[in-house]
Amino acid sequence: MSLILPGSTIGFLGGGQLGRMAAMAARTMGYDVHVLDPDTHCPARPIATRVITAPWGDIDAAARLAEGADVVTIEIEQIPLPALEAAERHAPLRPGPSVLWTVQDRARQKEWLRDHGFPVGPFAVVHTAEETTTAVRALGASIIKSTHGGYDGRGQARVTSADAAAAAFDGIGAPVCVTEQFLSLTAELSVMVARTPSGEMRAYPPARNHHTQGVLTWSVIPGGFEDAVVERATEIACGIAEQLNVIGLIAVELFLLEDGALCVNELAPRPHNTYHHSERACITSQFEQLVRAVCGLPLGDTEVVRPAAIYNLLGELWTGPHAPDVAGVLGLPGVRVHLYGKRDARPGRKMGHLSACGASSDAALERVVDAYRRLSISTAGD
Repeated sequence: MSLILPGSTIGFLGGGQLGRMAAMAARTMGYDVHVLDPDTHCPARPIATRVITAPWGDIDAAARLAEGADVVTIEIEQIPLPALEAAERHAPLRPGPSVLWTVQDRARQKEWLRDHGFPVGPFAVVHTAEETTTAVRALGASIIKSTHGGYDGRGQARVTSADAAAAAFDGIGAPVCVTEQFLSLTAELSVMVARTPSGEMRAYPPARNHHTQGVLTWSVIPGGFEDAVVERATEIACGIAEQLNVIGLIAVELFLLEDGALCVNELAPRPHNTYHHSERACITSQFEQLVRAVCGLPLGDTEVVRPAAIYNLLGELWTGPHAPDVAGVLGLPGVRVHLYGKRDARPGRKMGHLSACGASSDAALERVVDAYRRLSISTAGD
């Protein structure tokens, strides 16, 4: 299979922060970048030579992007299948439509994982309020999720009894949902795997993650897990990448249960928020690795050379009486600020992240949490 060498053009279906950071890595390696995104002012616009402003489902726009590219990749999996197929008719699409079709629907994703022998928690696919009530009665305390979209805590509802199930299903407003049993966890983790067209694979060490109301708050690498957990999590993630035939990246989010078992939460076949610290911690960042993988180049070393952590910056920081004191936190040892160039700082929107390195994972996490605290305090009124 021929290599796609520097000087070629990479088309990105998606120009959000993930597309922006991946495009920056591609530029560093000598590639040209084209982007399709519905947002006229998408974060990747300043990085791209060409930006096509169109909805995700615009078949003609997807074809135009691919016509001008040597390979096309994604930064968001919720691209309608006809647009993916239109792009693939003109250039290699990595990962391919079958991967995205499986992953972008939570019910299909859960069923695929179960049917291929990967560990998942008890769940039920529900189509009505009545089915949801029956499912929660059987599963107990649960989280109900729309099968499409609904990331970062949106399109979800938590219920502790069957009495609240019908209202939760109706409130989500989706025709189909997945009802998942609450599990007793000791930790949340993720594993990023890269895979090339030839089948070469490399996994990053597991990251330890913390979420607040369904939104990632912080992540740290190495995650500090026992060797057996690292080995099992990596085995699961690499197995998924191989059986799905992923070309590019796939992030596998997992739960570590109180009994020591692991089960898969969700999949994301693209760069992932929980590996933003790979830019600071690893020999090869996830963004450079994406470029290497989709272009068929040798994969980079995923070794952690220094522990690092990230802390997400949401729009709330920009809605107070004062702007965040970015200069102040940049004076802290080992801390960097990463902003995505978004104009509309609404609550809950990811505007950027902080990163910090340290002598240990605990030290890196302590630094980034302290930096966030200082940044948050700086936005408060007198």
